[in-house]
Amino acid sequence: MNRITTLFNNKNKNILSVFFTAGATKIDDTLEILEVAQNKGIDLVEIGIPFSDPMADGPTIQKSSTAALKNGMSLKTLFSQLEYLRKGNILENGEYSGRNLILPVILMGYLNPIIQYGIENFCRKAHECGIDGVIIPDLPFKEYMTTYKTLSKKYDLKFIMLITPETSQERIRLIDSNTEGFIYMVSTASTTGAKAEFNQQTNEYFERVNAMNLKNPRLIGFGISNKKTLDNAWSNSSGAIIGSKFVTCLNDNSNAQTAVDALLKDLQR
Repeated sequence: MNRITTLFNNKNKNILSVFFTAGATKIDDTLEILEVAQNKGIDLVEIGIPFSDPMADGPTIQKSSTAALKNGMSLKTLFSQLEYLRKGNILENGEYSGRNLILPVILMGYLNPIIQYGIENFCRKAHECGIDGVIIPDLPFKEYMTTYKTLSKKYDLKFIMLITPETSQERIRLIDSNTEGFIYMVSTASTTGAKAEFNQQTNEYFERVNAMNLKNPRLIGFGISNKKTLDNAWSNSSGAIIGSKFVTCLNDNSNAQTAVDALLKDLQR
C-alpha cells in the first residue's frame, strides 16, 4: 500500500509535513534531513526539485532553489541519492547503512525539468526509489487527466493537486473525484511565505471547503510558521505543510537535527 494512504489510514488529524529544497544547504544532505525528520516525529516530507523559475514560491524558497542549483543539484543527482531512500547504502568501510526510512516522501517540482528528464522515466524512477507522491504546481489538470493519471496508477504515485481560495467548488470536486492521497489546500492566493496569522477571509475559505465533505483528506500549506497558524491549519484540515519556515531553519542552523529542533520549538510558541 502507498505510504501516503497508510499515513492517513492511521492518522487523520494533526499531521505535520515539511518541505525543503534538495541540495540547498549541502549537496548531499537529502537523506540526512529525511532521517532526522522521521526521528523527530515529522509525518510526511516534501522534497523540492530546484528550478530556476519556481513561480509558486516566495523569496525564501526561490533563494533555496538558486542555492541548490549553484551547489550542483539536479533531478538526476537527486534520484541518485534517493536510490538509497528505502534500502540504505554501503559505507566506505564496507558496512551496510540501513536508514529504515518509512515515512511518506513526495517530490515537488515544475514541469520543465520533469519533461526534460522524460515524463514516464520520471514516474518510473520515482517509484523505483520509493517515492510516494508528486506535486507539480504548473501541471494543467486537463493534462493530468489525459496523461499523468494513467502513470499515477501504473507507478503507484499519488499526484497531489493544489486548490486555492479562488478555486471553484466545481473544480474542487473534479480534483477530489480524480485524485488520491490528499488535496494540498493553499491558504492564500499569494506565493509561499511565513505569516503571523490567517485573516477572516482565509478562515471563511477553510470553512467553505470543510462544508463540502470531500472524500480526500486535506493538508493546508503556505504561511504556517508558528503555533497560531499551525493550530488553525490543524483545526481546519488533517494537517499542515511547513515550507518557508523549515527552509529558513535549515539555513540558520548548522545541521538537520538542530534545524528540526528549532522548527518544532517555534511551532510551540
